Amino acid sequence: MSNFLSSSSIAAHAPAAANVAIEVVEQTGSTNADLLARVGRMPQPSLLAAELQTAGRGRAGRSWISASGSLAFSLAWPFRCALRDLAGMPLAVGVALAETLAANDVAVRLKWPNDLWLDDAKLGGILIETALDRSGAQQGVPQVWAVIGVGINIAQPEELLQQIGRPIAALPANLAQDRSRLMGMLLDGLAVALRQFEQEGFAVFAARWNALHAWTGQNVVILENGHVIQEGIATGVDAQGQLLLQGPDGVVPVLAGDVSLRRQESGNKNKENDDKGSEEHAAAG
Repeated sequence: MSNFLSSSSIAAHAPAAANVAIEVVEQTGSTNADLLARVGRMPQPSLLAAELQTAGRGRAGRSWISASGSLAFSLAWPFRCALRDLAGMPLAVGVALAETLAANDVAVRLKWPNDLWLDDAKLGGILIETALDRSGAQQGVPQVWAVIGVGINIAQPEELLQQIGRPIAALPANLAQDRSRLMGMLLDGLAVALRQFEQEGFAVFAARWNALHAWTGQNVVILENGHVIQEGIATGVDAQGQLLLQGPDGVVPVLAGDVSLRRQESGNKNKENDDKGSEEHAAAG
């Protein structure tokens, strides 16, 4: 069986995404950048998947390292709303991906705000970028395009492990052997979730995210530019997608942004034992 991605096979496994244009390319720099460049010229939601991505981007401007055979794709989805209404979308996308994989017996957990974890190692990540399309605005409301970049490790090539310098997770071989089927199922789950998100916001995803929270009840520190800005016990997220930390003065919400989450290590609470890792290993955007 060829494991190259096929647009028709992806579509066959994504009945909820019948309105999505699907394109597969052999190689590109960044699938997110490619779709962002098309805003204003896309008549419908669009999926762009790449066999190899050479210049993927992670959160806070970090680069994303991608190996051939990983799953690297971006989904452009239009919304008629204000940008502020998209708060919590990375978490809702994480729920959709994790629940799809869970339906295939892969127990993925979620790390705030945008990482997929498996067996206490990073499986993949999410990068969402937005752009306004003012052409054809209805009643003065421009269309907002969310470009959702996702990277998931399919294998653990030795050269990738050496480059990253720390363990990473990969999908089980039985699920990874048909990447088009996997891509189709993920697209199907995303299409359902994005429609629900547009109608109801993140609040309907909050309990589902908390049920998948990788570090619930653990001591964590929040870093910004390498400096600790908050610390406490991670208790979950609220209806807006803010991380909730239990500290000596009560529960404090943490806004997403250029912030990284670290496990608090005894003797070295600033130890960076995961997220920066892979910088970033699975090609997202």
